[in-house]
Amino acid sequence: MMGVATLEDVDRQIGNGFRLLRFTPTVEAAFLCDYAASRVRLAAIWALIGTLIYDMVFFGDATMMPDVFSELVAVRFGVFTPFALFSVLALRRWPTARNYDLLSIAVALLGVLLPMSVAVYSHSPYLFVYQNGNVAAFLFFVIALRPRFATIVLGLVLMCTVQFTTTKLNGSFDAVTYTGIVTFYVTLAIFLAMSAYFMEHKDRMNFLHQLRGGLLHAELERKSERDELTGLFNRHSLARNRDTIWCGGDAAASVAVIMLDIDRFKLFNDVHGHIDGDDCIRAVCRCILREVASAGETFRFGGEEILVLMANADRDAAQAMAERTRAAIESLGIQHRGLSDGHVVTASLGVAYGKTSEFSLEDLIKGADAALYDAKRNGRNTVSMFMAAMADRSGEAKGTMETALLTC
Repeated sequence: MMGVATLEDVDRQIGNGFRLLRFTPTVEAAFLCDYAASRVRLAAIWALIGTLIYDMVFFGDATMMPDVFSELVAVRFGVFTPFALFSVLALRRWPTARNYDLLSIAVALLGVLLPMSVAVYSHSPYLFVYQNGNVAAFLFFVIALRPRFATIVLGLVLMCTVQFTTTKLNGSFDAVTYTGIVTFYVTLAIFLAMSAYFMEHKDRMNFLHQLRGGLLHAELERKSERDELTGLFNRHSLARNRDTIWCGGDAAASVAVIMLDIDRFKLFNDVHGHIDGDDCIRAVCRCILREVASAGETFRFGGEEILVLMANADRDAAQAMAERTRAAIESLGIQHRGLSDGHVVTASLGVAYGKTSEFSLEDLIKGADAALYDAKRNGRNTVSMFMAAMADRSGEAKGTMETALLTC
C-alpha cells in the first residue's frame, strides 16, 4: 500500500529536483491525486467551451468546404460532440490522472482526425486555409486541457502524424507547400512541448510548496496537541477533549479519570541523571499507551504525572485498567538505584469516577489527585479509588463531595 508523503519526503524532493517531471513514489501519489481532482473539476467547463468552439467551425465548413459539408456536419455533431459528453461522464465515474490523460489525447486527436479525414476528399481551393484551423486544436490540447508532459508529447506526435498524412493524401499541395505545412506544425509542436514542460515543472513545484505548507501546518497542530518529550496529549488537548465529552454532540454519560505519578521520580533523576530520567518517563508513557489503547485518551499532566481520561467507562473498568497499568509499569523492570537493591520504578494511581451531568472534569481531576495522594500514603505502587457521591441540587458539581477512598 502506498505510504503518505511526509515533510521529510517533500523537503528531500525539493532539494533533489525533478528534471524528469517525476517525484518519489509517495510524493508522486499525492501529486497525481491533486492533479486528477483539479483537472476533473474543470473538465465539464472545458468540454462545454471546447465543444462549442469546435462546432462553431460549422460556419467555416459551409463556406470553405461546401463539397464535403454534409460529411463534416456528421462528424462534428454526430461523433465529436457525443464523445466530448462521454468523456466528461467517464471522468466523473473514473476520476484518475491516467484516465484524464487518455481522454485528453482522444479528444485532441479526434479534433484533428475527424475534419481532416473528411477533407481528404475535398477539392476546395481553400483547403490550405482550412487545415490551418487545426492550430486551435493543438493550442486547446496543450494550454486548456493541460495533461501531463509525456501525454502532451505523445498527443502532439499523433496529431502531427494525422495532419501530415491527411494533407498528403488529399494531393492538393505541391512539394513546397507541403514542406511548409510540415515545417510549421513541427515548429509549433516543439514550442508547445517546451512550454508544456516548463508549465508542468512550475505546477509540480507549486504543488510541493503547497504540500509542504499543509504538512507544516499539520505538524504545528500536532505539536500544539502533543507533549514533546513523551508524545502524549498535552493539557491543551485535555481542554479540547473536555469540551467534546461534556458539551459535544457525542457527550459522554460518565467519565473515569486516572491520575498516575511515578514513585520517587525526583530521587531517580538525582541518582540516574536527567537523560535517564527522560528515558524512564518515555518508557513508562509507552507502557501506559499500550495498556490504555483505545479505551481512553492519555495526557501528560505535568512533570511525571500522567492522566488518563475514559469516557463512558464504568468504575470497575477504570479500576481494573489502573491496576493493569500499575502492574505493567512494575514489570518493565526499570532499575531504581536510589532505592535498595532490586527495586524497580513503580507508579501510584488514583481513580475518580462520576456522571458528566453531576461533575466537571476539574472535580474529577481533584478527586483522582486526592486518591493518588492516598495511594502514596499507603506505601506507593498501589491504586486508590475516589468515590464521588453527590452534587449540588442546582446541577453544579461541588468540590466538597462525599468520598470513600478504597486502597487496592
